[in-house]
Amino acid sequence: MARMAKPDPALAAAIRTMRERRGLTREDVAYQAGVTVGSLARIELAQSAPAWATVAQIAQAMNVPLVVLVRAVEELQ
Repeated sequence: MARMAKPDPALAAAIRTMRERRGLTREDVAYQAGVTVGSLARIELAQSAPAWATVAQIAQAMNVPLVVLVRAVEELQ
């Protein structure tokens, strides 16, 4: 049986911080990323471990290159 990934607090913090710095609401980002507001909230609160495809969609919705988001996560770990 496959193991479920644990939520990453650094990823959660990086996404939340980047969204807030850009003045975007969860609703804005969720809509553009094609996820629910609740899903985005759980990701930002480190209650959910998103698939990398979802992370890429969130980064794109915030107009952030994925590599920039990954570097921010690495700095927070």
